[in-house]
Amino acid sequence: MTVQSKSTATPEIVEADSLRGISGIRHAFFSRRGGVSGGLFASLNCGFGSADKTEDVAANRARAAAALGVESGALITAYQVHSPEVVTVTEPWRPGAAPKVDAMVTRVPNLALGILTADCAPVLFCDSEAGVIGAAHAGWRGAVTGVLEATVAAMAELGAEPERIAAAVGPCIAQASYEVGPEFPKPFLDQDPANARFFVPAARAGHFMFDLAGYCSAQLRALGLAMVSWVGRDCCAEEQAFFSYRRTCLRGEKQYGRNLSAIVIED
Repeated sequence: MTVQSKSTATPEIVEADSLRGISGIRHAFFSRRGGVSGGLFASLNCGFGSADKTEDVAANRARAAAALGVESGALITAYQVHSPEVVTVTEPWRPGAAPKVDAMVTRVPNLALGILTADCAPVLFCDSEAGVIGAAHAGWRGAVTGVLEATVAAMAELGAEPERIAAAVGPCIAQASYEVGPEFPKPFLDQDPANARFFVPAARAGHFMFDLAGYCSAQLRALGLAMVSWVGRDCCAEEQAFFSYRRTCLRGEKQYGRNLSAIVIED
């Protein structure tokens, strides 16, 4: 089913309970609605790494930036590589110069940290008292190798305190949609046998259904954060609302759009 582009629409935003209403902080988990792209990329595709028209992606990102109250050049995204690497951001980087990391932290106002996903979990963080924010791309590889822990540690270096940090896991592939093979649970069980609780048997023998959002949420709570929530939205199942790599693969499609999630400190 193709989602129709609405070129005059306003970007649709999903908010997280743990971040909603925090003074001095704006955040948004954008759906795919409210952009200018068409076809498979309809309509708020924010990923330059897709085969979408560059000018359409730029227009979509400008709309998202406006919704966050920042200039289009102040919305930055990294070159995500499924790692635990984090960068501290002091100013926007030049086009084409994005670092190969999967998390960013800053204390600079009006600089929006953006994460691009199409099933992986976007995670947004803030310590409003310290004026520090973070954003992480938590695919299963990054999550199990410590990207969330590394983000909190980098925020602490800027003056944040874990017991003051609120974090939110955004729209991602949910357990009901995430079938994995028999080899998949091993790194999670090697980390902690209790992680078996994030796997349930799949209909296919020897396979499992993995709870990425639950795993990420548990890792965050183990860090002693002030508040942790998941927005409860399944990218794979909700075709009208989100892009999904898994859904694209199941259909044999060759391209897919990227969902944007972002957080910013108000000036």
